[in-house]
Amino acid sequence: MAAGRVLVYGGRGALGSLCVRYFKAKNWWVASIDLAENADASANVVVRATDSFPEQAEQVTAEVGKLLGEEKVDAILCVAGGWAGGSAKAKSLYKNCDLMWKQSVWTSTISSHLATKHLKEGGLLTLTGAQAALSGTPGMIAYGMAKGAVHQLCHSLAGASSGLPSGCAAVAILPVTLDTPANRKSMPDADFSSWTPLEFIADEKLAMPLLHQQFLQVQSTDSNCKGLVRAERYKNDIIEAGE
Repeated sequence: MAAGRVLVYGGRGALGSLCVRYFKAKNWWVASIDLAENADASANVVVRATDSFPEQAEQVTAEVGKLLGEEKVDAILCVAGGWAGGSAKAKSLYKNCDLMWKQSVWTSTISSHLATKHLKEGGLLTLTGAQAALSGTPGMIAYGMAKGAVHQLCHSLAGASSGLPSGCAAVAILPVTLDTPANRKSMPDADFSSWTPLEFIADEKLAMPLLHQQFLQVQSTDSNCKGLVRAERYKNDIIEAGE
């Protein structure tokens, strides 16, 4: 019998794949939602690429519903996302805005709706924001705008009428720079030692609080203990702060 049940949106990406393996190693049932299957997952929902948000959202919602039936999950972890640079003057602005919205806002919105349907009472919904989006991001307009929308969504989920099941926690992780192969390739001259290891995010910020039901202790914006938290790593020193 599985120790718990979790949906990982973005389960084929660098962080998502690590989350899938981590929870599987802890004897959890893990479903991956992504554009391609994750062979390590217990089950997969493959997202069909489309330029229509309603079409993609309805497809994912329907397939997750068929997969779970009446079963509830302990957590939904949305770790999908991406990065794109460029100012408002960049020729790639429109394309980058479209991409960032699809990768961060679409996935976070779908995950939030799935939580209203399939998350058990007292469960956990985690979204992925960005520390940079707490202020202006003139050199990465599209990225900052999309992540700022994720932050606003998380705050809204803290409301009593947000639609989440009773006693659920909705939190967002706000990393600075994650140590992924894609980031190393795009920033080869950066100081990798100052970046957040994926293992830290998967273990300390996602898995361990869930495994030990400690997510209800995060700083919250209301009595139901939903809120926004920031996780940073700088020169191997961990800083945690409620936002």
